[in-house]
Amino acid sequence: MIAWILVGGRLTPTPALLTLPRPQLVVAADGGARHAAGLGVRVDAWVGDFDSSAGVRVDAALQDAPREVHPTAKNETDAELAVRVALKHGATELVFLGAFGGRFDHAAALLLGGVRLAREGLRITLSSGDEWAWPLLPASPLSLKLPPDVTLSVVACSDLRGLGLGGVRWPLSGADVPLGSGWTISNETTGETVTASLEEGYALVTALWSGADSPG
Repeated sequence: MIAWILVGGRLTPTPALLTLPRPQLVVAADGGARHAAGLGVRVDAWVGDFDSSAGVRVDAALQDAPREVHPTAKNETDAELAVRVALKHGATELVFLGAFGGRFDHAAALLLGGVRLAREGLRITLSSGDEWAWPLLPASPLSLKLPPDVTLSVVACSDLRGLGLGGVRWPLSGADVPLGSGWTISNETTGETVTASLEEGYALVTALWSGADSPG
């Protein structure tokens, strides 16, 4: 079951976004509700403390959405509350839209939280339309269909061992990459299927891309 989680960062309406698999569930995290109309979806649940929803127009995408209101003084972000709702409804794949831009602390927590959710067995995609990210773990190698000349990076979120990377200008095999290394930043796709795998550690594969074909 695919759930879209609408979060409060930047969202650029690119062709790639419009070709994502349609969701069975849409959960808006506070001000992320503003993305619903542009994505052409109706919100099934709207959650958060509603401190960033000022100016969000309650149109057809939102008018029937039940609200789950939480206090501002809480131990979870609005995005985490939205994830909780999605999992309660049986979601096995989460697509976070509006994931980049906005406050750095929220974006960083969301990206690392995506890695944690992937470690729990969920399939995770994070996007703002022109920026994308996918967690990479030993148990979940990636295979991404991307056009040539896309800027692609592997961001090491821990020390990595045995990184394999194919379908790029500078492929890797069995590479050991230290936490936070710039070695695997700013690679380029060749048009062949991008493959990424790990023996140990966890990372984020990111792409700067807004083309017409959805990555898969």
